[in-house]
Amino acid sequence: MKDKTIDYILRATWQAVSRMYNEEASKYGATMATGFALLSMDKEKGTPSTALGPKMGMEATSLTRTLKSMEEKGLIVRKKNPEDGRGVLIYLTEFGKEKRELSKNTVLRFNESIKQNVSEEKFQHFVEVAEIINELILDKNIFNPASKNEVL
Repeated sequence: MKDKTIDYILRATWQAVSRMYNEEASKYGATMATGFALLSMDKEKGTPSTALGPKMGMEATSLTRTLKSMEEKGLIVRKKNPEDGRGVLIYLTEFGKEKRELSKNTVLRFNESIKQNVSEEKFQHFVEVAEIINELILDKNIFNPASKNEVL
């Protein structure tokens, strides 16, 4: 697109980041979703399966598939929640903790690379703009006819 729209820039950038993470994860027989799930789980206390979907922004079917794959690979184990017998807690295995550390280092390496190539001022502007976009969306101020769409 000659005149790039905000959504085009966000989508194209996220697709590039996603592709990059999936390429890196494939070296270890994993996916970006697996790495993200590992990073979203509590290392010691276990994580309720119902909390993961919203935390990761994943649909239930995709999350179920990801968790099943992770369990088959020995990254996680599921146990009944002792405080609520209807619920399930997901725990990282020792292997899962190792892969979590690898995922964490991969994300930190990406962040460091960006920060080495973007000034602190530009990075802060990027963060501020992203926060404003999220606030406008969360507050339903984009397509709400009553909103003023003022500069924040």
